[in-house]
Formats: sequence, C-alpha cells, structure tokens
Amino acid sequence: MTALTVLARPEEGARLRPLPWRRMAWVTWRQHRFALGGVAVLLGALAVYLWLTGLQMRHSYATACHPASALACAMNFTGRYGITAIIVSIFLQAVPALIGAFAGAPVLARELETGTFRYAWTQGMGRWRWALAKLVLLAVAVAAAAEAFSVLFSWYNQPFFAAGYEIPFSTRVFDLHGVAFGAWTLAAFAIGALAGMLIRRVVPAIAATLAVYAGLALTTAVYLRQHYMAPLLTTQLNLPGSAWIVSQWYAKGGTFAFPAQGPQILSALSRLCPGTSYASSAQCLARHGYTQWSSYQPGSRFWPFQLIEGGWLLALSVLLIAATIWLVRRRAA
Repeated sequence: MTALTVLARPEEGARLRPLPWRRMAWVTWRQHRFALGGVAVLLGALAVYLWLTGLQMRHSYATACHPASALACAMNFTGRYGITAIIVSIFLQAVPALIGAFAGAPVLARELETGTFRYAWTQGMGRWRWALAKLVLLAVAVAAAAEAFSVLFSWYNQPFFAAGYEIPFSTRVFDLHGVAFGAWTLAAFAIGALAGMLIRRVVPAIAATLAVYAGLALTTAVYLRQHYMAPLLTTQLNLPGSAWIVSQWYAKGGTFAFPAQGPQILSALSRLCPGTSYASSAQCLARHGYTQWSSYQPGSRFWPFQLIEGGWLLALSVLLIAATIWLVRRRAA
C-alpha cells in the first residue's frame, strides 16, 4: 500500500518575504563593486597626484612668494605651476560627468537591457526596493567620495588664491571647491540613472548623460551662477582682487553709453583720447564726462554661492532619483 503525497497549496494571499535592506545593500555592492572600484581608482590616482604636486607647490610658494617680491613669485611659482594647475582643473571638470556616465547610467540600464531585473524581482526584491537600494546607496557613495576629493583639491589650489593668480569665483575652479563638487557629482549620477531608465540601453544612456551634464554645467556657469545674489554696483576703478566682475560699462549723464570692452570703447578712445592705452582709458574718458560702472560679486559671497549651488543641485538630484524610481514602478514591467 502506497501513500499519495499531496503538495500543500500555499495560503491565499501568501507573499514572499521581502529581502532585508542590509542584504539588499550587500547585493548592490556585489553587483556594482567594479563601478565603485573604478570611481575609487580614478579619484585615488588623482588624489595621489594632487598630494605630491601640492607639496612641491607649497614649498615653492613659501620660497618664492613669502615674503619675496611679486616678480619672483610670478617667475618661480605661478610661472612654473600655473599652466599645470589650469590643465588639472580643466580635466577635473570632466570627472563628475565621467562618474555619472560610467557609474550612473549603467546602474539600471544594464539590467533593463539584458532582462536580469525580472530575476531580482522574484527574490524578494520588489521594483521600488530594487531601484531604491541601487540608486540611494550608490549615490551616497559617489557623492561622499567626490566631496572628500574636493577637500584635497582646495588644499592643492590654495597657494594660487594666496598669490592672486586666480579668484575663488573663477569658472574653472568654483565647482571644484566646497560643496559644489560633491553636488555636481551627485547630479551627474542622478542624470545617468534617469537616462538609463528612460533609454534602457547602456551606450546610448552614457552618451545622453554626457550631453545633458555638459549642457547643464555650461548653462550654470555662463548664465545662472552670476544671478544667485544681486551683484553690487560701483564706480570705483580699483576693485578687490577676489571680486568677480560680472560686467563693466560706461555711462554719461546717467545713461548707458557703451560697454567697457569691445569695438565701441576702442572707437571712443580713438576719437576722444588718441594715443591712450586701454589701461588708462577710464581716467581719460572721465575727463570727457564718462563714468565707468562695474557690476561685481564680492569674494565674501563665495560660501553663500557654494551653498546655493549645492542646495539646488541636491534638490535636482533628489527629484531625478525620485522620478527614476517612479518610472521603475510604472514602466519597467
């Protein structure tokens, strides 16, 4: 006599127990450890270079610029390291975009492209938990690493500020200091994640991330940043060395006459002050009733500008990540 074995029917409404967040974090690390390792290698190699070069620069600055003459400082310090610092800062401008493209865009796009996300959803990791665990953990990791790197770059670049070689508001270095670098890296990651969700293919998502980030960074530097706070107006000719001069123009009788740069001022100089150099144009034009006006941002506003830029970039990143998670819930099936 044999006994029949009948499989028990699962209870009505029974569900797979959700995977704990701690295990989800471990899975995220296992899946994306090579991307995080790439970020660590990139920032680590740059950090070693900045540290070694920064030590040499500081020694040169202490020898040539303190308390030596401005000529000795220009020849032995800024003339020796200035071009290198420009090249380094230009390359670092691309680091957030590279992190967003190669660490952010493939996070969802790779699994959506290959279809492996369906397996993850059957292992107690639902749609929104799957997306949230990936995006939030990785976003925090890359933003923290970038912010730590910006502290080192600020240390590296400090002698150039002290020597008057550049100002903190310089477009080339502003978003590499303070909270801005970490915020830009976070925004690039969020842009990449959203592009990956929308396009669902890795290579096109990488290209879209680079294009969108470049457009956002250029628009901010050229049009948006100068309007974070209302600029100050002055008729003083000698502005502080740390000031960011937004625009300059000449007025006569309280009305605008012509900008302080360009063909119009050259025409006015040749007509009113023939033989006068551009450096002494303000004094010559003042004798003919023209007043030079300057619109500028004082150097004391550096940290308010940093907080404003970091704040709206953080808000943008949170919005983009939230939109990505919402799209996963609505469209990923």
